[in-house]
Amino acid sequence: MARRRRAEGVLDTELAELPPELRWREWVARVEAVIFAAPGPVERDILARVVGRACSIELVIDDIREALRGRAYDLVSVAGGWQLRSRPRYAEAIQAAFGSTPAPIQLSQAEMLVLACIAYHQPVTRGELGGMIGKQVSRDTVGYLRALGFIAAGPRSPQPGAPYTYVTTKGFLAHFGFDTLRDLPDMEALEDAGLLSKEMLLAGDIPLGIMDEEGDEDLDEEVVADEES
Repeated sequence: MARRRRAEGVLDTELAELPPELRWREWVARVEAVIFAAPGPVERDILARVVGRACSIELVIDDIREALRGRAYDLVSVAGGWQLRSRPRYAEAIQAAFGSTPAPIQLSQAEMLVLACIAYHQPVTRGELGGMIGKQVSRDTVGYLRALGFIAAGPRSPQPGAPYTYVTTKGFLAHFGFDTLRDLPDMEALEDAGLLSKEMLLAGDIPLGIMDEEGDEDLDEEVVADEES
């Protein structure tokens, strides 16, 4: 009986005709190729499209990482997926080769404080952020963090007026090298290390321009409405 041809354009993910060792090598190669071609972190459900149902993505990732030992780049877990990234020790060589590298995103200590408060307490309203910090957080600060792709609008709060809340994004995780929010360092440890200082902000020692005029809480909805229109 003639073997039925597989539909054109349909990827054979099971590879049942291959012996187990060759099947595994092909699955590993496919996953590595997809991650290599992707512009950002690749999530599990994407990788599952190119391998068989019995394939363990975690074991495939382990094999790729083992193969990359000693190489100039590594496979890292970030933003809920996996991404190939050059190792930090080669940053100077990359800069020398291309003449320059993109300027790093600079955040003031106050912006970092607002971002940290959102990360640790999300979903949180702008009014709640002001209560945590002790000074009202301006819409410009929120807008800047949104423009960077670090935060986004979350669900409306059950508070009177149903103000919008803010949450962090996968862009935030990817930029700071976190896989999930569970990877966030302990906030008290950051304060002990002097990386975040609410006291300095309250004392006015950080000229950061996060103050607004009183009574502009309704501007949150204007910002969201403008971006959604």
